[in-house]
Amino acid sequence: MSDHLNISDFLSPVNLHEISNDEGYKDGQLGKSIDVYAEEFPYLDEAQLVIVGCGEQRGSGRLPGTSNAPDLIRKQFYSLYYWHQDIRIADVGNIKTGAQFTDTYAALKTVVEELITDGKTVVILGGSHDLTLAQYFAYASAKRTIEASAVDALIDLNMDSPFRHENFLMEMLTGEPNFLRHYNHIGFQSYFVHPRMLETLDKLRFDCYRVGSVKESIDEMEPVIRNSNLFSFDISAIASAYAPASMVSPNGLNGEEACVLLRYAGMSPNVNTIGIYGYNEQHDKDELTAKQISHMLWYLLDGRSRGRKEATLDEKDSFNEYYMAFAEVETIFLQSKKTGRWWMQLPDKKFIACSYKDYLLASSNEIPERWLRAQERS
Repeated sequence: MSDHLNISDFLSPVNLHEISNDEGYKDGQLGKSIDVYAEEFPYLDEAQLVIVGCGEQRGSGRLPGTSNAPDLIRKQFYSLYYWHQDIRIADVGNIKTGAQFTDTYAALKTVVEELITDGKTVVILGGSHDLTLAQYFAYASAKRTIEASAVDALIDLNMDSPFRHENFLMEMLTGEPNFLRHYNHIGFQSYFVHPRMLETLDKLRFDCYRVGSVKESIDEMEPVIRNSNLFSFDISAIASAYAPASMVSPNGLNGEEACVLLRYAGMSPNVNTIGIYGYNEQHDKDELTAKQISHMLWYLLDGRSRGRKEATLDEKDSFNEYYMAFAEVETIFLQSKKTGRWWMQLPDKKFIACSYKDYLLASSNEIPERWLRAQERS
């Protein structure tokens, strides 16, 4: 990739001594195995997963404008053990802070766009949640139409707020030209959301999943995330007991559920940008939130390692095929023998990700909601 030098102009190196408390790393720890931009820019040809830090938080009105969150997450993540040797990881350091937060957006967008064009999966360790916009612009700038999923207790469409992180979704969902084919909102908490806002999202055919239903059947989120390209996680979705720096709600996902959603993102063959946002280290307790996020990243690797073992849909022997007719429609369900995941065929013969529950509904002659929604959008 000839553009390494170009993107390195936007990045500053990681201070490994500071992150490892001058102790360095033992064999077997991630810090020993990740190719980090400490002195020299890493060689990216081998890397499948590339970490980019971006502490920009002026979009949330927080002072100081840049947070140390990416390095605190690295500190915890690098000390974990490296189980997934089949996944090569590079860390290209932190985006330099621009004069305005929109300048930082532009730098982040450029770096992410270069990396995904080169076939990498990019993990953004973020400042505030509005950086999701820069994540989205990386696709828009390459004119790639995508599906996006965000995990967040709130739905950031509050147009009365002066803060970008509370209304950035408006530009992402309605900006022109638009490259968003579909949007899923996972884990919202109803008492924080105006009922009319949900009606609006529903009219746009976007799917919203309440935190209660996510917790009740988290495996239903796997196909939702599997179909996505952009995945954005605001730690406000995690109950404050599991992520003390998340001061939004005492309720929400627990630590393990957050890890499961990241594993799903890792397993998806489509997800190629993952942002984790909203970590404000000033409110953390004993670095527990940084630890929580580092465990989520570990599960992202776990998912990516599992997902790589998946067959492609045309490898017939690797799937169980079920022919099905429901409500006058004939369709095929596929189940992977390797990962147990499900797909169903739409009338246009395309296969979309689905769940076992969808198969059960179809076999009792009911039309799965997921099938209907996909039809409405096609």
